[in-house]
Amino acid sequence: MRLVLFDIDGTLVNTGGAGVRAFGRAFATEFGLPGGTERLRFAGRTDSSLVRELFTLHGHEPHPENFRRFFDCYVFWLDHFLRQHEGGVCHGVHEWLAALAALPSPPLLGLLTGNIRLGAQLKLRHYGLWEPFVTGGFGDDHESRAEIARIAKLRGGRRLGRELRGDEVLVIGDTPLDIACARAIDARCLAVATGGAALEELEAHRPDWAVADLTHLPVREALC
Repeated sequence: MRLVLFDIDGTLVNTGGAGVRAFGRAFATEFGLPGGTERLRFAGRTDSSLVRELFTLHGHEPHPENFRRFFDCYVFWLDHFLRQHEGGVCHGVHEWLAALAALPSPPLLGLLTGNIRLGAQLKLRHYGLWEPFVTGGFGDDHESRAEIARIAKLRGGRRLGRELRGDEVLVIGDTPLDIACARAIDARCLAVATGGAALEELEAHRPDWAVADLTHLPVREALC
């Protein structure tokens, strides 16, 4: 296993709702529609697709200037609410990252997330987790999670100096959409029930491993 790609929300961290609240506040302050996010399902989605859905629901043109306005406002509120909300690092994450780093030949660590890059950085810096991740794919790369997965795999291969096979990549996430991302690039998948889905739901989608949290699977077993 040469590349390990982590989802963020519900996999690495839980922000206590800071991201969802920042979405709602940005839409209210920049576009004048409070409560505009009530019908959205956030788990496993990309930020860009969520914003497009918001614009469609409320009659705003999804042109680049509106996306720019939204995200400029969103990151301001995200930084604000991260400092207000109680959140934390998901159970077992610190131990898993330490075990990966201690391997004789550690894999490259990256992110596979629907968060825009700056949003991902704000969240992970807030919880002291940004530095280990040196590559990845983000919500401002593409609206499709499958395409983001392909981009993350390609970038990882470039850093390693060769094209990666699917079985050299491990995707770790907390929703069925993360499992679908892994399948899109023929990667292995470790599903954790620390965020958006119950363990039984994850198991029904047949990842390579499904666990309650990362303490339930040793690093060496997942990377063998």
